[in-house]
Amino acid sequence: MKLLEGKTALITGAARGIGKAIALKFAQEGANIAFTDLEVNLETEQELAALGVKAKSYASNAADFAQTEQVVAQVKEEFGSIDILVNNAGITKDGLMLRMSEQQWDAVIAVNLKSAFNFIHACVPIMMRQRGGSIINMASVVGVHGNAGQANYAASKAGLIALAKSIAQEMGPKGIRANAIAPGFIETAMTAALSDEVREAWKQKIPLRRGGQVEDIANTALYLASDLSSYVSGQVIQVDGGMNT
Repeated sequence: MKLLEGKTALITGAARGIGKAIALKFAQEGANIAFTDLEVNLETEQELAALGVKAKSYASNAADFAQTEQVVAQVKEEFGSIDILVNNAGITKDGLMLRMSEQQWDAVIAVNLKSAFNFIHACVPIMMRQRGGSIINMASVVGVHGNAGQANYAASKAGLIALAKSIAQEMGPKGIRANAIAPGFIETAMTAALSDEVREAWKQKIPLRRGGQVEDIANTALYLASDLSSYVSGQVIQVDGGMNT
C-alpha cells in the first residue's frame, strides 16, 4: 500500500521548484493534491492527475488571510478532508540591513511567515475534527544559522521553525503533528542562475561537496507527512549535505 493512500495534501506555492517536487512525490504515494500559487497552474494540475490522484490548482495570495480562509474552505468542500499541510510559499528580497527597505522586510515576512499562520489557522479546525494531521513548514538553514544580506528571509524562516514547534505543543493532544524542514543549497532554477564561481564556493562549504536535489526535500517531506514519522513532532530537519553540523 502507498504511504499516503487516501489522504489529501494541501501545498502552498507548489506550481514549481521544491513545492512541485513535493506534490509529485505525494501524488506518487497516493495522496490527492490541492495546491496554491498566485495563478492557477493547469499544467502542474494535469501532471499530478496523470499519476491517478485527484489534483486541483487554486489561485491564491497566501499572505492574504481572507483569501486563505476561502481557499481552505473550497479544498475541504471539494476534497472532503485536509490531512497534510505543507507551507512552502516563499520569496526573497535580499539586501544588507542598512539598505533594506521596509517594503522588502514586510513583503518577505508576509509571504514566508504570515502565510503559514493563515493556512495553519484555517486548517487546524479541520484537522482537529479529524483527530489528526501533519503540518510541515518549509524553513531554511539560514533560519537556523542566519545569513548576511538575508535578515528578512532568515527571520521569516526562523519564525517558521518556532511556529512549527509551538503548534506541535498546542495541537499534539489533538493528534496533530507539526515539523519544519530546513533545506541547504538545493539545485533549483534560482540557484542555477548563480555564477559558476558562487556555486563552487557554496559546494566547498558542504561536506558532501554537492548541492541537494529537490527530490531530497520531497523525500523528507514524505517522511514527515506519512505514518513513518507518527512519533515525530516539533522537530526541524536540516537537509544540507552536512553543511551546518
